[in-house]
Amino acid sequence: MREHVVAVDIGTGSARAGIFDRRGTLLARADRPIAMNRPEENHAEHDSEDIWAAACEAVRAAREKAGVAAASIAAIGFDATCSLVVRDRDGAPLSVNRQGEARWDTIVWLDHRALAEADFCTATGHPVLDHSGRVMSPEMEMPKLMWLKRNLPDRWGKAGYFFDLADYMSWRATGDAARSRCTLTAKWNYLAHKERGWQRDYLERIGLGDLLERGGLPEETLPVEHAVGSLTARAAEELGLDTECRVAPGLIDAYAGALGVLGGFANDPQQLERQLALIGGTSSCIVAFSRDMKPGFGMWGPYFEAVLPGLWLIEGGQSATGALLDHIVRVHGGGLVPSAETHAKIIERVQELRALHGAGFADRLHVLPDFHGNRSPLADPHALGVVSGLALDASFDALCRLYWRTCVAIALGIRHILEMMKEAGYQLDTLHVTGGHVRNPLLMELYSDATGCRVVAPETPDAVLLGTAMAAAVAGNLYRDLAGAGAAMASGGKERLPDPAPSRIYDRDYRRFLALYRHRAELESIE
Repeated sequence: MREHVVAVDIGTGSARAGIFDRRGTLLARADRPIAMNRPEENHAEHDSEDIWAAACEAVRAAREKAGVAAASIAAIGFDATCSLVVRDRDGAPLSVNRQGEARWDTIVWLDHRALAEADFCTATGHPVLDHSGRVMSPEMEMPKLMWLKRNLPDRWGKAGYFFDLADYMSWRATGDAARSRCTLTAKWNYLAHKERGWQRDYLERIGLGDLLERGGLPEETLPVEHAVGSLTARAAEELGLDTECRVAPGLIDAYAGALGVLGGFANDPQQLERQLALIGGTSSCIVAFSRDMKPGFGMWGPYFEAVLPGLWLIEGGQSATGALLDHIVRVHGGGLVPSAETHAKIIERVQELRALHGAGFADRLHVLPDFHGNRSPLADPHALGVVSGLALDASFDALCRLYWRTCVAIALGIRHILEMMKEAGYQLDTLHVTGGHVRNPLLMELYSDATGCRVVAPETPDAVLLGTAMAAAVAGNLYRDLAGAGAAMASGGKERLPDPAPSRIYDRDYRRFLALYRHRAELESIE
């Protein structure tokens, strides 16, 4: 009897797979690295064949570790970053860079080559932008596609398939080019709440009138609660599974994490609307659900049925958080490598310095964390980071001071997003945090104390994989719907309430944070 599911998460630097039972227990997981190419400034590329191979290796390793037979796997699900995979008419890789090396066929989510194209989309003022915070981000797929057509017209002419990375994975698994409602609604300006999701006049205005034909894109999308199909014989062999295994529609990785931590509330929409998911890794995404459409400037969405049926999803985010802390270590660490051990050493020293100096520790250092633009709530991909208050000090303790204040800035950025979400009508009081940030005690403390939110860290070691497992459990008929899977598979969590003692300090820091934004704007306005 098939009582298990496989979840595969494709992140920025690795593919990881988990084997789950029907109660949501993670029995085993395995990780494999994936390659990235950086041929030019603001360009980042993946090799989709490398990604598929890494995912297959991870699935085989995880299943072997779990000791679960292939005949026990009911379904497999994939989540991934919102990266763009380009294939030719025969389904072979098609290069996305000027050098033309075919293996680099995927534009990574964090690639910002399409800044000008994103600005062009924003300038149209088209109603689709009401579901993108009224500003187009270069991390979305339309600007990337525009860049490809403008800059590599020969590749555009040879294209036969354009995939969001999660949809590419389900295509490789099943041979079916169906697209998930989650991916197209969130990243392709597809309006799932409309009778016709694609807005043809918008595609014409941005020069992509031939997109659907060129990219093999369907008129309809698959809800997350459906199945794409079953594994092909080739995919089953490569994954170490069998052809009876069903395949769930793809999920955006952050939304898989949101389902993983909030799925237990899916049966109670009123309670669900007070919960917020924070998925923190290289970047940070915060996700909320609502029964009504509540648009807000600088937020991605609202997206209808991007995950849960009948509900709208909205997302705010920070383009660089874990990546920003790594950057601070590289630039100011005197040759230190931003490994897990390095971060742990810095965090330990920060705690010692805080105990020694009290609330005044490094309080003259101020950081704006927009080193890779401001995704929310300013929706400014051109924004730059700011550091104020540096001294002529290159010691390890100086690095620790800057690291601490960067952590404070990341948390204040979350507070800034939450304030804007409240103005849009979201009444949120509980922050469910998952991802790598759970392992950083400074961030976990600040997410509560600097925002005033109750913070819950899930007991599951990987909520992103768990959310994908929930979708797979529905595709494999272990549960009738996501509400049933969420109720049965949800993990408990460890709660932290905000400490009222430092609230005055963080209120002051937040005022300074907003002042620094004003000062940056003032500097940039001077001609």
